[in-house]
Amino acid sequence: MTTIEFSYQLTGLEDKLTRFAMRLTSNREDAKDLMQETMLKAYTYRTHYEDCTNMLAWTCTIMKNIFINNYRRSMRHQTIFDNTNDQFFLNRSQYIDYSSPDSIYTIKQLNQIINSLKDEFKTPFKMHLDGYKYKEIADKLDLNIGTVKSRIFFARQKLMNTLSDLN
Repeated sequence: MTTIEFSYQLTGLEDKLTRFAMRLTSNREDAKDLMQETMLKAYTYRTHYEDCTNMLAWTCTIMKNIFINNYRRSMRHQTIFDNTNDQFFLNRSQYIDYSSPDSIYTIKQLNQIINSLKDEFKTPFKMHLDGYKYKEIADKLDLNIGTVKSRIFFARQKLMNTLSDLN
């Protein structure tokens, strides 16, 4: 297939590729960027395309791979390396969700409700909020891991019930 034939077939798929890009990104500008990147990569690697095969599937695969790589790259940029002994990777959000409990209730209100819990629920719950793992909490409080999980679950339930009563 000549370069001109390839270009002609590739531009003929533009509408279908644009719809596919919109499904992947759900954003018109991101879809345009993804579309441009896909067309460029398809044209750059046109020698790898085998004649008499499905060009739409080939370019959709290129587009999907570009989308996945861009997503992974953006997640890596949002990851913070914590230099503690446990060496966690923490993902941080770039946006603020205004429907989250933190935005509806003040931290002071949340702390008052947490402090009103019985000590058997409050202590594991606070440790969990501070980033301790279930196993670490169980070891420090000399409890079974199942007990720790259930106490944290019940603390969450009581917290949610109290918050729903405030509304």
